[in-house]
Amino acid sequence: MTLSHDIKMAALSCLQILLMIGMLVTGSINTLSKKAQNDCKVKGYKSDEHSFDHPWFQTWIMFIGESLCLLGLCIHRRRELQAYRKLVTENESLMVQTATDITPPVHARILQPIILVPTLCDLVGTSLAGIGLLYVDASVWQMLRGSIIIFAGILSKIFLKRKLKWSHWLGMMLVMVGLVLVGCSSVFKNQNHKTNGGKALIGILLILGSQIVSASQMVIEETFLKGRCLHPLHVVGLEGSFGVVLMSLVVLPAMYFIPGSDVQDKYENSVDALYQISNSPRLLLFCLFYLSSIAFYNYFGLAVTRSLTAVHRTLIDACRTIMVWGLDMLIYYALDKNFGEPFDKTYGLLQIDGFLFLLIGTGLYNQLLDLRNFVPCCVFPSEELQNVSHDPGRHSNIQDVSFSEEEVSDDENTRLLKGKR
Repeated sequence: MTLSHDIKMAALSCLQILLMIGMLVTGSINTLSKKAQNDCKVKGYKSDEHSFDHPWFQTWIMFIGESLCLLGLCIHRRRELQAYRKLVTENESLMVQTATDITPPVHARILQPIILVPTLCDLVGTSLAGIGLLYVDASVWQMLRGSIIIFAGILSKIFLKRKLKWSHWLGMMLVMVGLVLVGCSSVFKNQNHKTNGGKALIGILLILGSQIVSASQMVIEETFLKGRCLHPLHVVGLEGSFGVVLMSLVVLPAMYFIPGSDVQDKYENSVDALYQISNSPRLLLFCLFYLSSIAFYNYFGLAVTRSLTAVHRTLIDACRTIMVWGLDMLIYYALDKNFGEPFDKTYGLLQIDGFLFLLIGTGLYNQLLDLRNFVPCCVFPSEELQNVSHDPGRHSNIQDVSFSEEEVSDDENTRLLKGKR
């Protein structure tokens, strides 16, 4: 191996590390900036100072961020065309006959009406999660989003006829235990803090409901989009574009005219949201952080999945939860007590236990952990040995166990499509 090859491998490794850091940082900014918007108290439209409680408006901002992925798609397609032209030019200079064997890249048309179906799921799921975030801390919100494993696994078995192994079921059970612990810690903690336990419970139920919708979105995307050869940036960008149109022309106007508890007795007053943003540079900065983090998180998530594996992405998501929780407490104790969250000495350990159960359950579900390594007294026959026992002709070709991409993560194709939020 030459020195130049060693340098090239080192550079590739550095690039992968940067991609992972980018995904971790932008994902954490995504959650923290959204919660920081809710904690801002700003004067609005013909009203005194009040909190920025506009979850549907935040969904509109999210869709704008997703629509920016179409710019990334255009850049990606341009690079493919440039690489094709360069290859054709190089072959023409050497041998004209081989140039005809090179096929140009095939790009699907931009407008795909079928994307409207998952867009509606994205709209409902994100808005429900945004409403739930009003009543719980950012760390709890981030942990509860891990429940998507349970719903995605069950729905994929029912509608996609996917086989779930014992490790999947055990992982889902541990995730469920973790959700109960995290939910109880949030309810008990908020009984003595700024929100009561009843509102915290409502927030938890809304977040879990949003994950059911998001899991349904995954199944729908895999059902309708499989075989269409659509680039993930194409899908995310179109969902964002369709979402911006739906929110601007239908949802936000409807929310404005439906009676509710928002400013001027509206269900959600988007005019008030715009006034609040214009009256507070800090709130405007949080909104811009949220918008840009959506676009970059999708890019980094896709790059990590393609450059590394879905396993790395799962680990990054776990680190994202830790980072959100740590930064939230750092902001509260070191910067501003109006933002972030304190560590609850009474029920904080319950939340830590819940997070550990979520982490172990996620690891089992995604084949990151093998219980055979933790039970030395028992002997578990590996899948390869079981296959050999049923097919003696394979005994000469025994190899190390290596899971395919589909076995490593049941929703791998969907994770390519949805790396967001």
